[in-house]
Amino acid sequence: MGRNYWKTYINQPFNRMWVKLSVRRLLWGFVFFSATTILLGVNFIPKNVSLEVGQPSPRNFEARMSINYASEVKTELARQEAANQVKPVYKVDEAVLRDLGAAFTAKINAVRQVKSTNGGDMRAKAQRLKEELGNINVPLAALVAALDQDEEKLDALERDVLDIINRVMGNGIQLEAVEPSRVRIMEEVGGLGLDEHLGVFVKGILSSLDIQPNLVYDMEGTARMIRLAQEAVTPVFVDYKKNQKIVGQGEIVTEAHIEALQRLGELRSRAPYAPLAGLALMVLICYVLVLLYVYQHKKEIYNRESHFVLLGLLLVTTMVFTKGFAAINLGSNAEVAAMVGYLAPVAAGSMLIAILLDTKLAIFSTVIMGFFTGLATGGQFNFAVAGVVSGLAGVYSVSGLSQRGDLARASVFIIVANLCTIMAFSLIQQDSLTALSVGALMGVANGFLSTILCIGSLPFLETAFGITTSVRLLELSNPNHPLLKKMLMEAPGTYHHSVMVGNMAESAADAVGANGLLARVGSYYHDIGKVKRPYFFIENQFAVDNPHDKLAPTLSTLIITSHVKDGLELAREHKLPEVITQIIEQHHGTGLISYFYHKAMEQDRTESILEADFRYETPRPQSKEAAIVLLADSVEAAVRSMQKASPGRMEGMVRRIIKEKLEDGQLENSELTFRELELIAQAFVRVLNGMFHSRIEYPENVLREMERRKAKDAAVRAKSAG
Repeated sequence: MGRNYWKTYINQPFNRMWVKLSVRRLLWGFVFFSATTILLGVNFIPKNVSLEVGQPSPRNFEARMSINYASEVKTELARQEAANQVKPVYKVDEAVLRDLGAAFTAKINAVRQVKSTNGGDMRAKAQRLKEELGNINVPLAALVAALDQDEEKLDALERDVLDIINRVMGNGIQLEAVEPSRVRIMEEVGGLGLDEHLGVFVKGILSSLDIQPNLVYDMEGTARMIRLAQEAVTPVFVDYKKNQKIVGQGEIVTEAHIEALQRLGELRSRAPYAPLAGLALMVLICYVLVLLYVYQHKKEIYNRESHFVLLGLLLVTTMVFTKGFAAINLGSNAEVAAMVGYLAPVAAGSMLIAILLDTKLAIFSTVIMGFFTGLATGGQFNFAVAGVVSGLAGVYSVSGLSQRGDLARASVFIIVANLCTIMAFSLIQQDSLTALSVGALMGVANGFLSTILCIGSLPFLETAFGITTSVRLLELSNPNHPLLKKMLMEAPGTYHHSVMVGNMAESAADAVGANGLLARVGSYYHDIGKVKRPYFFIENQFAVDNPHDKLAPTLSTLIITSHVKDGLELAREHKLPEVITQIIEQHHGTGLISYFYHKAMEQDRTESILEADFRYETPRPQSKEAAIVLLADSVEAAVRSMQKASPGRMEGMVRRIIKEKLEDGQLENSELTFRELELIAQAFVRVLNGMFHSRIEYPENVLREMERRKAKDAAVRAKSAG
């Protein structure tokens, strides 16, 4: 039950999902994205070097690259210094001033109260007032003077003294200013123009008041000022040049040293989740750009899963080699050791993409791989640029690949590009002569390594992904190939026919922008099946009776059409590429063998003769190259059978055959346009005129004179030798 449930409800939907190419592309994309992120993320994992603040450094530390960053340590020190410069903030305590005024008002109110009582003489009231005021130290005369004041004067006195108190203490006073402030208040009271006894009374009251400091420390205000001062501090940037010493052996390590080494990835720090997330985002952006480019401009690669996988594999593999070469240790000299980054074999990946997939895609991918190289080497811009330049040089060197020697010469282009780039950056960074020499050596090594990697991996990638490159086609075009040698020996007429068809097909393919090399090589092998029964084909019948004269037309048709099947068997036996087998299979389409069809009609004029019995049962051409081979094959055979092949008759024959194939529907699936068919016809005529051009017939007397001069020259040479 459980097993059936898995197969019915889980396994089958998963299989359907996997069949969808878009889902598989997403899965492959995730694999390549993860692999690249892991490879490049190694740089973000801090090294296991332990240093402690206040302890001596165990060794010398130098900056392996130029770095400029905002130092949190030094910025914090600057903020602390700014905070120390902030003076404490004080504020006026209004309650103190309010209580002091209330105390003075209470004293004046006591005067009003005693004054309003009935009975007793003024001396008794003065004594009572003294008691109400807390036995202040003033003479009775002063108390009597206060009691003699009417209400209006008491109000004015109260108001004037409170104004003096507010004026003196309104801005706040600290503890040390209490007594000076009291003296100042009394001095200003003296300036009010009071009579002597009343002035003594007021000063006596002021002397009895408990004056408290009203300028107190403002904690919140001080904290606010410190915060503003710290916020005004701009970040402190630290700049280390490449190979500059950070801390020497035995020197006391500071927090600034720790920070610099962490920035360079030399020390263990907190988990680098944020940098890794940023790296993953950048890698994702790069792969999305590649995907969009392929989808927009290279649909044939996007729709073919194996090619899609190959592209991702080449990008990742290039980064694997880049990381491997970057890990090479060139010694303790940091300036020299850093030059190993110039070994990044971006050119190898670029050339493989150009050869196996597409040149324009290789250019776009080179930029992406250069960016990845910069990340793989710790964000060093010079290595990223060098990778892009060498990669573009590699693409240029193989863009017109026509023979295997071009791959070897590619190393020269890459080396020259590397040396120029390294020289430029060495001048910009003012590297030492030693570093420049090592860098140049790395550039030369990069050229050879990239070419070796390309040449070494190319056959395996061709086989694994079923891709036929120009190099493979060039190998197949070699006359020493076993199948071509077999054809030359056993079916020489077919061999000659195939070579001529190849010349015509290549010229026509070049004219319409198709793959001329593929058309030529496909032509060489299109009739390879004829080697099994060569004498049944007219081009191989030299002074031999035609065996078809003794066979029924249907049997002859069966023998003729079987050469396609025989050719496919030989192609698979010798492991010819798929693009070649497709041309072998499609080079006749569903064409009619008209000779035997009409022969059968002449022999048997009944309705039992079906045209379908005399047609090839093979697919119609599915590509421009296969269609061009079909046309070239038919045209070459027809022109060869012409009695007098004049240029006009040949051109008429070419156009008639192309028209017949078009009307017969043989070109429906080839995507050839009418304009391209016209270009193909012109190319065929041009090649045929070259092959069947008329030769000059020399007069008889001219021939005799040429023979006489030849004999004379021979006699002179013999006499000179004797």
